[in-house]
Amino acid sequence: MSRMFGTDGVRGVANEELTPDLAMKLGQAGACVLSKENQHKPTIMVGCDTRISGDMLANALMAGACSVGANCVFVGVLPTPAIAYLTKKYKVDAGVVISASHNPVEFNGIKFFDGNGFKLPDALEDEIEELIKNGLQGVKFPIGAGVGKVKYRTDAREEYINHSIKAIDSDLTGLKIVVDTAEGAAYYTSVEALKEMGATVIPIHNVPDGTNINANCGSTHLEELMARVVYEKANLGLAFDGDADRLLAVDENGREVNGDQIMGIIGCYMKKKGKLKKDTIVATVMSNLGFFQMGEKKHIHIEQTKVGDRYVLERMREIGANLGGEQSGHIIFLDDNTTGDGLLSALHLLEVMVETGKPLSELAKVVNILPQALVGAKVPNHKKESYMDYPEIAEAIKALTAKFAGNGRVLIRPSGTEPLVRVMIEGSDKELIETEARKLADLIQNVML
Repeated sequence: MSRMFGTDGVRGVANEELTPDLAMKLGQAGACVLSKENQHKPTIMVGCDTRISGDMLANALMAGACSVGANCVFVGVLPTPAIAYLTKKYKVDAGVVISASHNPVEFNGIKFFDGNGFKLPDALEDEIEELIKNGLQGVKFPIGAGVGKVKYRTDAREEYINHSIKAIDSDLTGLKIVVDTAEGAAYYTSVEALKEMGATVIPIHNVPDGTNINANCGSTHLEELMARVVYEKANLGLAFDGDADRLLAVDENGREVNGDQIMGIIGCYMKKKGKLKKDTIVATVMSNLGFFQMGEKKHIHIEQTKVGDRYVLERMREIGANLGGEQSGHIIFLDDNTTGDGLLSALHLLEVMVETGKPLSELAKVVNILPQALVGAKVPNHKKESYMDYPEIAEAIKALTAKFAGNGRVLIRPSGTEPLVRVMIEGSDKELIETEARKLADLIQNVML
């Protein structure tokens, strides 16, 4: 049986794979596992993004938690990083976010945070999963006064906004910003925070109706934002994903500024100010070669992890770094919050623009993004980890690596969530790398099927 928890919680099509029954069991098992060391009645904070299935799953999860004696605090629609921050601030036992991030509306997910606002390690997720698979054996179901209750709070979003604003000391007056909230959890918090700091905000895709989240908008669909920034003669555009833990930007000329560039801009500024701990940024192996070249040039050490913001965070905590993230826009400012935070990323980026007086297009040049070709080879799921066991594949990878040595990079990795082996090549000749990536992917697929 495959593992219930993926790289970012439990995900699936709501009401088909991720059912109310499963949500209830996750509430029961999660409440037991995350509060087992405490002698008091545990409290769990719960929030969700704007998808229509959020109410159904949140209420099922809270019913499960209450049935094993836990209390719940429901804070409604809030970004994932807001739940992480508030979980720690209010010293509750755990936090839960009902969200499928950048995925379409039919999907949803359940993600847990511990009492300090950090995503759970694999071992704790496995413990929750094992308890569910064992039919909640040994779990006590109280009666009478022992049953938990739900408290509803409507003021939590203002606390998150105030916390975010305090992270920088800049006045945004005079900046015109187009903000695409992906019809998601940032529809209120991001717009209000920027307005409070003096910016002129032009919001788009910020009228969520439960069914339009991520629909041709947000950080996975930048085309409309790019056009709108140019039309409005704005200083920049900001694009969030459905749960607002991710940010991508668009410069004043309508060009994308990705997570690597954002980390490069902010990292160099923090280093100059003496605020970049260990002079280190933690990134994944999928960051662009140009990002690593920036690190060498600016004397910033780039620590590499496998793909996934949870692994970035783990490494940051291990080595004492305070900045890390992914090319996709998950950026973690560990001095300010315990997870990727789109609003904090936006505010720190804007701080650099204000303090330097430079347009985003000029700042983004600090990272020379090399073209990337990414092709997936479809292989049997149980074989995807053993692609190097095939001599013809190993030889082809070795030859290709030698071909691009010094002028590019070849990265092969199995997908964490799909039956794929991903082939990624970077280099200056876009046509060449796309041809070579496709050729290698076809070979892997034909040999392993």
